[in-house]
Amino acid sequence: MDMSKSYRSAVTEYLPDIKIVFDRFHIMQLVNKSVDKVRKAQQKLTGSLGYKTLKGNRFLLLSNYENLSEEKKLRLDTMLKVNEPLLIIHLMKEQLRILWLKKTRKEAMQFLSSWILEAFEVAEDYKNKTFRNTLEPLRRLGKTLLNHFQGILNFFDFRITNGKIEGINNKIKTLKRQAYGFRDNSYFKLRLYHLHAQKYRIAG
Repeated sequence: MDMSKSYRSAVTEYLPDIKIVFDRFHIMQLVNKSVDKVRKAQQKLTGSLGYKTLKGNRFLLLSNYENLSEEKKLRLDTMLKVNEPLLIIHLMKEQLRILWLKKTRKEAMQFLSSWILEAFEVAEDYKNKTFRNTLEPLRRLGKTLLNHFQGILNFFDFRITNGKIEGINNKIKTLKRQAYGFRDNSYFKLRLYHLHAQKYRIAG
């Protein structure tokens, strides 16, 4: 599941012996949100000085580095060279992705513990150096991961994700958006049963 407090409370109450696995997709989504918060703050700061280097580069920061083309890697590298807070949180994001490659729960626990500690230290060091809370999103992210520590590590016992469910949810959202909503719930259910069989064709 995702890290929703209500979901976790319901499972804990009615299924107390079940282990919860926090979905890696939602964890990395949370990481990307933290990166984007720093980007927005930096864009606001640099924008007031007349610089527009961060505008329109959100995709570059949130994408996996190895998936970028050489031209986009160059653009990203150039941007990060002149913006230390973005460089720091982007490197922390890329480093955290290594977590999912760990072979055992013990290796993952050691890695995640070190990452969280580094997140706290880096955010605090930058604050002391600049007298600004610029990397506060990184500190909050570290705190969130610490509060969900065992549920994250449970992934390495079960190796399950919400990937297929998220894919189905996206298909349903697309179906509703294309139809501008459904008034007839029975017809909507029929369309859902047919969801995986339908195909799209370019008009004309």
